[in-house]
Amino acid sequence: MILQRTLPYDVMTPRPLPGIAPLGDAPWFLVDEAYAPQMAERQRLMAARRDDVIATDDPDPVNLSKMMDAVLDHLPAGFTRSQDQVTCPDGRRVAIDRSDPFGTLGHILQNDICLMEKRGDEHVLTGAVLCFPASWRLREKIGHPLTHIHIPVKSYTDDIARRVQRLFDGVRPGMPIWRFNALWYEDPSLFQPRSEKEPRPLTEAGKTPYLRSERQVLWRLPDSEAVLFTIHTFMLARNDVSGAADMA
Repeated sequence: MILQRTLPYDVMTPRPLPGIAPLGDAPWFLVDEAYAPQMAERQRLMAARRDDVIATDDPDPVNLSKMMDAVLDHLPAGFTRSQDQVTCPDGRRVAIDRSDPFGTLGHILQNDICLMEKRGDEHVLTGAVLCFPASWRLREKIGHPLTHIHIPVKSYTDDIARRVQRLFDGVRPGMPIWRFNALWYEDPSLFQPRSEKEPRPLTEAGKTPYLRSERQVLWRLPDSEAVLFTIHTFMLARNDVSGAADMA
């Protein structure tokens, strides 16, 4: 099990969907107590199951270059960057390979990274490194717009879909926004792919042992309609979630 002991936000006070707020001066990326074991798991998955955790659908090479620059320019404390490599908080040195942007970033950050490019009236998932899927499969979503990606989510109504698309259209460079979710899980595994045809069984919040929460940040690339959607996954035991003991 790879678990954190704390969260940097209060999940017991949920926001109405889509729950977006300005990120402000908060860091785009975090490094937490689970960095080393999460990165070891990411390396294992990218080596053994690369086709399951990295996928593209003809992304614009210009946007890929902008993505690499934007992410590397926003590395938090603990990283050291030179011209051709990044030294990570666990001491690993990762070569900056611009021919493999998602693989490179997947070896540096705890975050999963999704590139959403505007095609027609909607933003489409055109590339991602997704090592820690929360009950969805990258291969089923790559190349599809936001409305398709959220098909299995019952709370994702047509009205919510329109509001989310407006948010993607309205995100501005240098002004990231963020949200979080909170779901109770029986299984603490970080890699939990699940087909949209086999949705995750519902669980009772007062009885399940683990809380899975994603800190999601959205940031528009400079001079582009493309948006980066980054996901930092936290997994906590129930006893470590403030306020969970009061749940029935």
